[in-house]
Amino acid sequence: MQENFNNREKPEDIARGVRAFTIGTTLSRVLGLVREMVFAHLFGSSRSTDAFNAAFRIPNLLRDLFAETSLSAAFVPVLTEEKTTGKKQQNLLASNILNTLLLVVGVITALGMIFSRPAASLVAMGFSQIPEKLSLTASLTFITFPFLLFVSLAAWAMSYHNTENSFFVPSVAPAFFNVFSIAVPVAMFGWYTARGGDPIYGAAIGVTFGGLMQFLVQMPGVFRCGYRYHFYLNWRDPQFRRVMALFLPVAVGLAGSRLNVFVNTILISWLAERSMTWLNYAYRIMHLPLGLFGMAVGAVALPRFSRLVLEGRIEELKHSLIDSLKMVLFLTVPSSVLIAFFAYPLTRLIYQRGQFTSEDTAAVSQALILYVIGIPFISALRNVASVFYSFRDAKAPMYASFASIGLNIILNLALMKPVGFLAFPFSASLASVVNIAILIRWLPRKTGTVSFKQLYVYFGKLILASLAAGAVGQGILKGLQPAVGDSFLAVIGLTLTGGILALGIFYGGCRLLGVREVDIFVRRFLK
Repeated sequence: MQENFNNREKPEDIARGVRAFTIGTTLSRVLGLVREMVFAHLFGSSRSTDAFNAAFRIPNLLRDLFAETSLSAAFVPVLTEEKTTGKKQQNLLASNILNTLLLVVGVITALGMIFSRPAASLVAMGFSQIPEKLSLTASLTFITFPFLLFVSLAAWAMSYHNTENSFFVPSVAPAFFNVFSIAVPVAMFGWYTARGGDPIYGAAIGVTFGGLMQFLVQMPGVFRCGYRYHFYLNWRDPQFRRVMALFLPVAVGLAGSRLNVFVNTILISWLAERSMTWLNYAYRIMHLPLGLFGMAVGAVALPRFSRLVLEGRIEELKHSLIDSLKMVLFLTVPSSVLIAFFAYPLTRLIYQRGQFTSEDTAAVSQALILYVIGIPFISALRNVASVFYSFRDAKAPMYASFASIGLNIILNLALMKPVGFLAFPFSASLASVVNIAILIRWLPRKTGTVSFKQLYVYFGKLILASLAAGAVGQGILKGLQPAVGDSFLAVIGLTLTGGILALGIFYGGCRLLGVREVDIFVRRFLK
């Protein structure tokens, strides 16, 4: 009886957390797209946008080492266990991590600002062909580097929230980053233009202040969860060392992924002008379903998996893993396929205005199609990796990451000459497939045998239903477009009509193929 109760309650826990995370993230991601729309309208794709994207990538190269992925993977499992010893011990550990971040990341931020010129010259060395472009990149790097410290502190606050099963506040916090990223460049555009300056500086100031707000907005909730600050810094503390024992392998693994971004940025800087900007715009659209669905399930799964491992409930862990993977595929497969089929009109609706041209739309939509192929695999990867982190094993995900990174770099070097910037989204998607394939193969070492046969069949059926839906939706779009015209409002109406009908086709296709989870997941999300 108890086992039945656990199996019944398990998916509800995940669905409830995912629902809260998705609601908050929806606001954040929508505002993120608004930010990109404003950015495209004000700046289009140009030398200045290439410089901004390269500069912002420099603190982002270090972001994952100290922020969301590595910190949560190491901090949440240990803090979850520390809760059982009392609130004071939990808060001592949290304060120790916070003070360490302030010290270590603060020093790195200061050094990054001091050496912004050499950093820009290294990461975007292809810009050296145009000295003024490299100088602009260096100046923007100086302005954006404090973002690294602020986003690291925001990740600490998010981890504390998640340990307390609070998912809405940290998921909505990036919305405040986006608000400032929109408001500041809009407010400063006229000021810079009137004085003959480059208004792209407003965008750099906006992301820095936005990062600060992303941290500050979470702190009231952290205190409501019971956190009390302690002036405590002890690197010999046993619990701190346990966090570091998890953190360092994750950080090393992510250092490989950051090295991948670093190498890719260097390679892209040698391509035709605007290539970096086109890839950034495509990535931002791709990140909407990835952030809404893929990251949501992964963020909720980690603390749950950690509790199950801590309590020795391995069979329930395996059930929970399969449930989370089915959920993430149900959310990401149809959204990815529909975005691929509607890539051109979506890109046009989001970006094509002001300085953003139809040529930009064509380039971005091509990159977008290749990016979205990887969304289901990247999303599922986070869930499978969370199982390893729950067992305090960060080395297996690290080794798998190294293999995928090596493949990614090799493919980019081989393909960038014949296909240009399109090599990079294609390589990223293929590398994500390799990454999760390796982890699935290694998973039985932790959990014992896990049967994925039904999951693979389920995945295949979702793909078939999604392809049918996308084809019908695109057919409607192309069939009706000559009759209604090519205006902005007409494209909106056709895209919405085609998308809604495509979702209906997807639902019907799932029912026809016997995917019973389609009704189950809909009920769980709407409950």
